[in-house]
Amino acid sequence: MSGQINKEQTRFVRERYNRISRLYNVLEWPMEIAFYRRWRRKLFARLQGRRVLEIGIGTGKNLPFYRGRTLKAVGLDFSEGMLYHALPRARELGILLVQGDAQLLPFKDHQFDTVLATFVFCSVPDPVLGLSEIRRVLKPEGRLLLLEHVLPENRFLAEWFNRLNAYTVRRIGVNINRTTAQNIRRAGFDILEEHNLLSTIFKLFVAHPQ
Repeated sequence: MSGQINKEQTRFVRERYNRISRLYNVLEWPMEIAFYRRWRRKLFARLQGRRVLEIGIGTGKNLPFYRGRTLKAVGLDFSEGMLYHALPRARELGILLVQGDAQLLPFKDHQFDTVLATFVFCSVPDPVLGLSEIRRVLKPEGRLLLLEHVLPENRFLAEWFNRLNAYTVRRIGVNINRTTAQNIRRAGFDILEEHNLLSTIFKLFVAHPQ
């Protein structure tokens, strides 16, 4: 972990999401229908406590899963374009939206019972720094919930993901070869659950602070 924010890379990723914010839901619609929606439901089944922070709330694809819950929830994203599209439904549900960076969370220590993120840490320039910030704002008994795509365990696939990663980062700011389980542990968490959702590329993680 560097401990310092890569401002240039962070700005690049933010600008990319601002550019595609109007088309984001359309671009992800096939995967949303085929896979993501039911995976989100699995993740929310593991939510605990009333104080919840969602990192990278984006256009608000997780917002339907907050309905009917008695929560004090906050959604954070660094893209004003993405937050604009999430705002109407978030207001309806009473969820506060905050523009901010996962690598420097604007919250005091030990504020949240659950922090969750779905397909976010592929884009955070320093994922361990971001995960360490989550650990800081989680209560000691709190829970981290993640859906992520990661470096495959298959050696042949992993080799191709590593080869292609520089291109995907340069073009769209997304890393396709993150070793997320290792990053979670490096940030000071114990992993309670690690489920393969689609081969070993998509995973669900449940962790708590050490």
